[in-house]
Amino acid sequence: MNIADCYRLLGLRAGASFDEIKASYRRLARQYHPDVNPNNQQQAKDKFIQLTEAYKLLISIVPPSGASSVDSSAAPSAAANPSASASTARPQVPRVSPKPPVTIKRKGPKVQFNPSLSEAEQLLKQDSYEQLQRFLKSQRFPRAIALVEGLAQRIPQDPEIRQWQAITYQRWGRYLIDQKQLEKARIYLKKALRTDPHNRSLWSEVERDFRRMEKIF
Repeated sequence: MNIADCYRLLGLRAGASFDEIKASYRRLARQYHPDVNPNNQQQAKDKFIQLTEAYKLLISIVPPSGASSVDSSAAPSAAANPSASASTARPQVPRVSPKPPVTIKRKGPKVQFNPSLSEAEQLLKQDSYEQLQRFLKSQRFPRAIALVEGLAQRIPQDPEIRQWQAITYQRWGRYLIDQKQLEKARIYLKKALRTDPHNRSLWSEVERDFRRMEKIF
């Protein structure tokens, strides 16, 4: 199941927010829960499982709404407390120009900074890269592909993400060769080259994979 399928199953447009995903899943989960479909439990169960898988995949790559924003309720204004008297108010002090925001240094491997991305997109890119590396290390290739395809749809203008996508296809293709699934491996190796056609080092790796396939034949 790819990212586009997940959005379609939940009745959402591509790039829907975290809150929209949750709301749609809750509504559809109630509708298709086997307990409320006693006359067609098996079909409802299959649909319920598909919805749950799509929901889990999307929330793993879409950041929670307002995750990077400041909670304004933590600092109520004086207008919100009209009972405060003028005698208890603090004396006003000259206003100081705010300092520029401090960039939080995050642990983990660095990714290329893309000035065309917003701060939220840059953080999403960093988080997704770290998660992608964990998926590849544990050979969870379908999850890795779903993650990087969703990221490429959400941030299509970033060339580094396109490189990750191509490399993920190539790594999956190489794994499929080891599993003797040669036709499927050929499909993903070709997808890798189409995704990042100017990456010379990728071409070298794919050529090596094709030579391995020829030896197996």
